[in-house]
Amino acid sequence: HVDTGDLLKVDQLFANFDMFAHVVSDMFATKLAFVALLNFPLETLENKSRDGENWSRRKWAEIRLAELFADRVPGEVKQKHTTAYTAAEEYVYHYNIYAGNLRDADGKPLFPETLKLISHWGLRDEIKGQYANPDGLEKQELLHTVMERIIAQEIPRQVVDNPKVVWHPHSNALFDPHGKQLDAAPEANARYETLLKTFHAEQLIDPYTPDTPSLIDRRFQQNREILEDEVEAVLIEVLSAPVLKNIAQLISQRLKRDLQPFDIWYTGLKSGGDIREDELDELVSKRYPNVDAFQKKMDGVLESLGFTASRAKYLQNYIAVDASRGAGHALGAKMRWDKAHLRTRVPRGGMDYKGFNTAMHELGHTVEQVFTLNDIDFYTLEGVPNTAFTEAFAFVFQGRDLDVLGKTAASAKNDTAVLHELWQTAEIAGVSLLDMRIWRWLYANPGADAAALKTAVIELATNIWNEFFAPNFGVKDSPLLAIYSHIFYCGMYIPDYAIGHIIAYQINHFLRDKNLAIEMERMCKLGRIAPQVWIRQAVGEAVSAKPMIADAETAIAALKQQTNA
Repeated sequence: HVDTGDLLKVDQLFANFDMFAHVVSDMFATKLAFVALLNFPLETLENKSRDGENWSRRKWAEIRLAELFADRVPGEVKQKHTTAYTAAEEYVYHYNIYAGNLRDADGKPLFPETLKLISHWGLRDEIKGQYANPDGLEKQELLHTVMERIIAQEIPRQVVDNPKVVWHPHSNALFDPHGKQLDAAPEANARYETLLKTFHAEQLIDPYTPDTPSLIDRRFQQNREILEDEVEAVLIEVLSAPVLKNIAQLISQRLKRDLQPFDIWYTGLKSGGDIREDELDELVSKRYPNVDAFQKKMDGVLESLGFTASRAKYLQNYIAVDASRGAGHALGAKMRWDKAHLRTRVPRGGMDYKGFNTAMHELGHTVEQVFTLNDIDFYTLEGVPNTAFTEAFAFVFQGRDLDVLGKTAASAKNDTAVLHELWQTAEIAGVSLLDMRIWRWLYANPGADAAALKTAVIELATNIWNEFFAPNFGVKDSPLLAIYSHIFYCGMYIPDYAIGHIIAYQINHFLRDKNLAIEMERMCKLGRIAPQVWIRQAVGEAVSAKPMIADAETAIAALKQQTNA
């Protein structure tokens, strides 16, 4: 995870080592697990959602303690599971495209020679960054072609993480730096083989969890504690919102062209969306020339978000910043007073805006992790109800990145911010629905090979696009939703992003006349109780996309009035 130089073979061995693989087995062997199960209750999801509002904090802590032993998976099975996911993670984290070595249809380079973009995050964020560039369209189209080649596995194997080849994505031709044409043999479905291996790892777990005999069941009933059909209904509610067509028309008007599939990542509706990324890169690199600079200035970042000087220092002391090999992530501590780790990419020339934007997202995670570990009343209530809630805090922080940089005064908050929120929520809702349908397909077709899986993923992505996006975009048959790397190494994690966006909007709506720092600390201290119980105690309403959709409809109506005035 941490970029400290070239990986050694021993690093790979350590990556496969799971120190927790045998803990639960040992607890059963020593009968400690039975003591917990005989003395503390296991409750159904229905009971937790219905009655949990009236339970004491201690009762919740007892339930969470018992749930540590709800399943009895052998240590050797857990170790095999870890090994499969570690290999998938390694595949994804080294999937870099050297953009300076790409050529357009005319054979011209469009990007700086040193620009390295990880798929999908870096490719996507570079597309986002080009909206403020008058000449950005051809760059966006080139990266879109790269994405399509990756999805179809037509990308030459030699292109991945290789700075020594020149690639023409439109023709798929490959050359060495001297112009000699090279073998452009494709990846041979490695992307889908990676996903298939994680599925097989989950199949190893299935027999040992009879109440939740699939990853799908475990994800929704155990991890999210929100039923699958409820999550799907919320996703479809977002994707089917009629106001999305109005937003699409507005974006098309602003771009002065027909929409293309990559416009799912349009940024011009958010505050600061008109600021050129190279301007932000310069500002960020001067302020944070390296990881240490962000570490040392973290307290100032937190104070700008509303934390007092003492609380900012407290958080700074328990968050360590590292340079990431991947796109970035947060690793929370499990022992009180240990440090959470914030990881983001920092190029040699200093942190750029992409890295800063990611750092703000991960800062939201790590602040939550510190509060929900160190300041919680019962250790077994450590954390939040599910990862959608920590994603919500991450999105709240990430959405304030320009505030921290002092750029929102120059680009005042606009009336279209809610339209941006709904647009990006619809984008990730589409990918979430794809993630869910892929895993349903895998369980319905357990003997499928990587080639069949590739065909299925592309077909599922295209069908979702045609049902929910094509009517607004005017473009059919795009497989673009399948570019998300999380699909291939996170085991159906993506729905948490979509739910996280919805919860983040509800939290931001609640915070309009309140202090972020004070309210976030209060919310974090609720801990890992049931999701609907948590959200009602946090903001006074259930998880719902209706407020976001209603506010978007109001914003569109206001814009129409302004146009007609």
